[in-house]
Amino acid sequence: MEVIYFLVPIALIFLGAAIWSFFWAVKHDQFDDMDSPSHRILQDDREQRRKKK
Repeated sequence: MEVIYFLVPIALIFLGAAIWSFFWAVKHDQFDDMDSPSHRILQDDREQRRKKK
């Protein structure tokens, strides 16, 4: 039972760090565009081949 007095504050600190990290990521536009990087990785080879020719 005494371990709860230690674990609850630690859990709250981790929760606060997770919330802070989420808001930091939103503020710095980390979630701005989620689709184009996955499409861009498929198109890079074609564009490089065209430039070489």
